[in-house]
Amino acid sequence: MTLDAEALRLMHAGRLGEALQVAERAVATEKACSPAHGVLAAILLRLGRPAEVESVLESAVRYAAGSAEAYDALARTAVALGRHDRANALYRRAVQCSPNVSRHWYNLASSERGFGRFAQAEAACDRAIALNGREYRGYLLRSELRVQTPTANHLGELRRELARPDLHDSARVLLGYALGKELDDLAQYDEAFEAFALAAGARRRQLTYDVRVDEHKLRRIIEVFPRGPDRVLDGRIDSSRFVFIFGLPRSGTTLLERILTGLPAVRSNGETDHFARTLLTAPPGPQTDAVRGTDVFARAASADWDSIAAGYARLAGAGGNPEVVIEKQPMNYLYLGAIRRALPQARLVLVSRSPLDICFAMYRTLFGEAYQFSYDFNDLARYYAAYARLVQHWRDAFGAAIHEVRYDDLVNDPIRVGAAAAAACGLQWRDAAVEIERNAAVCLTQSAAQVRRPIYGSSTGRWRHYRAHLGPLIQALRNQGVDLAELD
Repeated sequence: MTLDAEALRLMHAGRLGEALQVAERAVATEKACSPAHGVLAAILLRLGRPAEVESVLESAVRYAAGSAEAYDALARTAVALGRHDRANALYRRAVQCSPNVSRHWYNLASSERGFGRFAQAEAACDRAIALNGREYRGYLLRSELRVQTPTANHLGELRRELARPDLHDSARVLLGYALGKELDDLAQYDEAFEAFALAAGARRRQLTYDVRVDEHKLRRIIEVFPRGPDRVLDGRIDSSRFVFIFGLPRSGTTLLERILTGLPAVRSNGETDHFARTLLTAPPGPQTDAVRGTDVFARAASADWDSIAAGYARLAGAGGNPEVVIEKQPMNYLYLGAIRRALPQARLVLVSRSPLDICFAMYRTLFGEAYQFSYDFNDLARYYAAYARLVQHWRDAFGAAIHEVRYDDLVNDPIRVGAAAAAACGLQWRDAAVEIERNAAVCLTQSAAQVRRPIYGSSTGRWRHYRAHLGPLIQALRNQGVDLAELD
């Protein structure tokens, strides 16, 4: 086994100290950018040593030669570090070294999309597909880059690929969502729903998901974080600098983030797991007999909050500068009780959307490994109801400490609603912030293409185009006691 392979094995086994020593030996004699550099950077990232990761990236790119795999691995680490310019340059080196590997072109396309360079991203997708007709991720990414038109679309190609008799579900998922998106662009809603349903069904078959597990988790969070007095401040961490934007995916969290990052002295860390990782790895707080031996939820609720505050501030990169730091992670709604205890002055902003709009928006979106409830109407309804109960619990517990933004209000009156959100976060408002198409910051979320356009309201009530197909979802939500005022 090579040294870099051994270092990788040790890293996956959680033996990071040993892995680091082996990786450092592996790069010591290298004269070119090699996979060992990628392994070393990944280990340092896991150890929480970003300055040393940056040093590895800089030293690796100075070599005159290197392998495409090495550049690709380093680019992924650069993305995790938030160094998107560096990542883009490394992806470009990868395609230069191995121009006939479709995967490298797909990765470059994803990077170009993040910068809003959609023509370049589409060209890279076309190259990936030309090299490998089964680079199905490229089909979906390409469809998402722009609004398709009657004269410029990929319907024929997508239908031909979906008709392949040997197609696996993994391909059917990607192609189905791509076809549904393009048909939706062209207002062919009945056919679009068929494509979305085909893709969602295929994705659901790939999962071993049980919504009862999530229902239990959300119920336990309510139980272990009851309403109670705020924590006494110790003054060591200025938590008022942190803004947590949360809500279900596709609720408008990215749109609000883009508006707020258009204001002075504000930056966003994007969708990180900084707080969750800090909470789950922090040393335990005082362990009473009542807490010992209980589940992870009870142990989390008795954590060492000062340690978590310090660990989160370190990961968030607060440093000594005066910037306001946004954490735009939708699923932080799970951790709001812990956030409030560890960072009691943090600004909390909930973005909400009507039940049918948000549920259908999630159903028609392919996510990664998260949000596994979104591919089946019954799962969606049950999870949404559990989520709504949790959010209502937070409203009751924290009251005015949560500033709520409704998506419909935001897109219909962005200056008024944006200014109110800015005031709740202690930010100085300026009307130009709503010109999100001028915000040059990298965006890697599902909304990467939408936020490069001026704010639009056409997604409001989009479910109505699919009303004939949503009877099962409507009934499932009603069975869960969800108020569907939008049907009135």
